[in-house]
Amino acid sequence: MRRATRLLLGAGLVGALVLGWRAAASAADGVPVAAPIVVTRSFHEVADTLRRNETVSELLTRHDIAGREMLDVLDALDGLNPRRVPAGRVFEFTTAVGETVPERVRVRLSAEAFLRAERDSSGWHGTTDPIGWTVHTARIAGSVQSSLYETVDNLIPDSVLNSQSRQSLVWALAEDIFGWQIDFTRDLRPGDEFTVVYEFLTSSLGEMRFGRVLAADIHTAGVENTAYVLSDDQGRNAYYDDRGMSLRRAFAMYPVRFRRISSNFSRARLHPVLGVNRPHLGTDYAANIGTPIEATADGTVIRAGRWGGYGIMVAIRHPRGIETRYAHMSRLARGIHAGVRVQQGQVIGYVGMTGLANGPHVHYEFLKNGKQVNSRRVDLGDGTPVPASRRDEFEAQRAAYDRLLGRDHGGAIARSD
Repeated sequence: MRRATRLLLGAGLVGALVLGWRAAASAADGVPVAAPIVVTRSFHEVADTLRRNETVSELLTRHDIAGREMLDVLDALDGLNPRRVPAGRVFEFTTAVGETVPERVRVRLSAEAFLRAERDSSGWHGTTDPIGWTVHTARIAGSVQSSLYETVDNLIPDSVLNSQSRQSLVWALAEDIFGWQIDFTRDLRPGDEFTVVYEFLTSSLGEMRFGRVLAADIHTAGVENTAYVLSDDQGRNAYYDDRGMSLRRAFAMYPVRFRRISSNFSRARLHPVLGVNRPHLGTDYAANIGTPIEATADGTVIRAGRWGGYGIMVAIRHPRGIETRYAHMSRLARGIHAGVRVQQGQVIGYVGMTGLANGPHVHYEFLKNGKQVNSRRVDLGDGTPVPASRRDEFEAQRAAYDRLLGRDHGGAIARSD
């Protein structure tokens, strides 16, 4: 339903209720009598949704806001770019009964605020209405069943995190935190135990969302993998192991949030399109068309565009004679071309099935000195230690997180001096 309307208040009904209450109250000796509340106006509230291929101007015109009035409303909604409002955004209009032009327009600017424009005798004025969010800490622990996502999905109820937020939590573990140490498609097995302490947020509107992982402990093949967050002055989260070594490496393990690995690195594979045996010198990550593809490391783009059976692809040159390739894209990301510098995690394109592909996926190759190697078996090296100036802070936080994780052991932080 695109529009919803409700009558806020009627003067006659409220006036009658107030006067009736006053008359009854005055009949009792000694009971103070309040002055009547007189309501002189009533209003309609209408919620309307910006439709696909519709402009904000068209939506406002539908509610009798046009011409100079429209310009004043848009000026009052400072911070809203009318050319970048996505389809599905909801606008609320408040109109006095008997009038046609609204007196108030409100729209959600972000997760943190509404923008409100109100009209009085001097014109339209804008206000920002903040949305309060409360941070909560939660802990989950269990054993992996068929997959980590399915296990987490069963452990966390919808009343805490919805399905999309539960998926965000799992991807934070698999990509942002342990993405350099654990291959979640190969290393994690049923029965492996894990404990995660995380934050989630609830808003004053009753909404909820995933925040961040504070600490995690995951066992894979008898190896304990730990992670602790340490935020910098700009609010960016970095994760370290129990020795205080960064979990981040020069190369990320995956270039995309994928559903499954559809084909592994192989020296001889039956090609699904050509029907002949030939080497498959990369890893195929199956994902939905349009899923963002990210550079696995900092580097310089040396090729971007169509290239034979690769279809639309990007090749990036990295230090030490390393090159990575990302093939079968549906399109390149804006600004991606030969010669441009990119950073790890930057979106360089979107999943497709151009070139010799029979389904949407990313064909990812890792080359050393011009020769393809299995990216899933490359040694990604060691991380850097916690900065010396923050070692005491890290040790204190690690001890606190260990208590939340239920770990009764720790150890001295690794020192590089």
